[in-house]
Amino acid sequence: MPARLDALRADITTLQVDAIVNAANRTLLGGGGVDGAIHRAAGPELLAECRSLGGCATGDARITKGYRLAARHVIHTVGPVWHGGHAGEAELLAACYRRCLELAAQHTLRTIAFPAISCGAFGYPADLAVPLALATIRDFPQLDSFERIVLANFSAPMHAAYEAALATFSPSASSTGSAGTSKTSRR
Repeated sequence: MPARLDALRADITTLQVDAIVNAANRTLLGGGGVDGAIHRAAGPELLAECRSLGGCATGDARITKGYRLAARHVIHTVGPVWHGGHAGEAELLAACYRRCLELAAQHTLRTIAFPAISCGAFGYPADLAVPLALATIRDFPQLDSFERIVLANFSAPMHAAYEAALATFSPSASSTGSAGTSKTSRR
């Protein structure tokens, strides 16, 4: 059975999944946005492990322990900075999602949560990033090895973009909301 895709409006650092994805910078040493939030929530051990990795190239990914997070692992990926769409940004963003899924499959992880990679400070337009992310996930050859893939977004507009895209992604749809967390699921 294919993985369940859920769009959640939630703090990714609180999700109980096998791995959360960190939209990192090339140093992997923390920063702003989701990167800083993950480092703060995981504690100083995450920073120490990231220092040992020697950074990460754009479009690639590295895996670490989750430390103080609910997730057992963090998969750090470096998305492209938006330069108008003519500098290979789409290929690099797709590579981020693919590489994260590859690492998760290699480590036999069954549940993974993604933020909107590159859509914050890196400026990638959501209307281009969201369908690219969904298509890359859908086309991943080992998708059946996952039980659940979460698209977690803290901001209402980004969450709405994922909900809208998921509404047309699959004919079987359900949507619920509770306690400030909104959820949309697709199989």
